[in-house]
Amino acid sequence: MNLENLIANTTMNIDFAKQGGLVPAIIQDAKTDKVLMLGYMNQEALTKTQAEGVVTFYSRSKERLWTKGETSNNFLHVVEILLDCDQDALLIKVNPAGPTCHTGTDTCWQETNDPGQAGWLNHLKAVIRSRKNNPSDKSYTSSLFKKGTNKIAQKVGEEAVELVIEAMDSNDTLFKEEASDLLFHYLVLLEQRGIDFDEIIDVLRARNAK
Repeated sequence: MNLENLIANTTMNIDFAKQGGLVPAIIQDAKTDKVLMLGYMNQEALTKTQAEGVVTFYSRSKERLWTKGETSNNFLHVVEILLDCDQDALLIKVNPAGPTCHTGTDTCWQETNDPGQAGWLNHLKAVIRSRKNNPSDKSYTSSLFKKGTNKIAQKVGEEAVELVIEAMDSNDTLFKEEASDLLFHYLVLLEQRGIDFDEIIDVLRARNAK
């Protein structure tokens, strides 16, 4: 579903009347999952967001619409809009064009918008999936998917052997490089098989509980 259809379908079910014509809109970075800010929207603000693909709020203090970034150019580019179970609050996932807070910080809670190591792994998974769904002749990852499961599995085996070899040496730099190669190709294999890395973590958690 494209963005316009997603927003249009969400709009039909929003209960604007419950809170005097406004609903809270939580803004979350689509890549890092970090919560960036909280704003409010009325029907007109949401419609404008739909039309332009950048977040527009209703300012309660100025009593008018305002597009985040209209003076700073730090726009919030919409990726996805979700409606909560009570139909009176929005979660808007975005790609921020710069710091979100008017004070210049990444978030309105003075946090750094850093995904951390685990968050970056989710970003890598998303990139791998994109290379599969939108192949490019210039992409090494796309070329792996083009070769199919057997070749990808073979590559994982080759990288595993190379890691074992480096493990027997004392060169930490080469060991980390081979470990990175193995993890990358392992993620590619999981994507090829249609299995999310989170499913593997679920298996590990289940084992740890025994």
